[in-house]
Amino acid sequence: MTSKGIDRFREVVKALIDLDVEIDQVLTSPLVRARQTADVLAELLPARPPVIETDTLAPGASFRSVVDMLAAYSRYARLALVGHEPGIGELAGRLIGARSPLPFKKGAVCRIDVDALPPAGPGRLIWFATPKMLRKLG
Repeated sequence: MTSKGIDRFREVVKALIDLDVEIDQVLTSPLVRARQTADVLAELLPARPPVIETDTLAPGASFRSVVDMLAAYSRYARLALVGHEPGIGELAGRLIGARSPLPFKKGAVCRIDVDALPPAGPGRLIWFATPKMLRKLG
């Protein structure tokens, strides 16, 4: 991530803090830019949630492998997943039962509530924010 990209994502995280977003764990792809994004997120949040790398968020991972991985984190109510396009948009779309992916730009954030992990049915999209929206708030 460039220094400009880091600064722009810091503004996104500041907006999340202003919106009282709380995260218990940050799960990230092991690829460098995703890990950098996850680290910035975790270090700026007041709770400083741990960052855990998982290959299931790397490009090409199946939806089933992600759902199975999420089962291991069922004791946490608020997980952040950091991944790559098009996979993260496809994952979000499948989690809410949509027929198409959510259009994630770099730094976009959404909240999806599910009844349990792994989810047995579609979750609920509570909100979706583009990075531009969040930077204006932050």
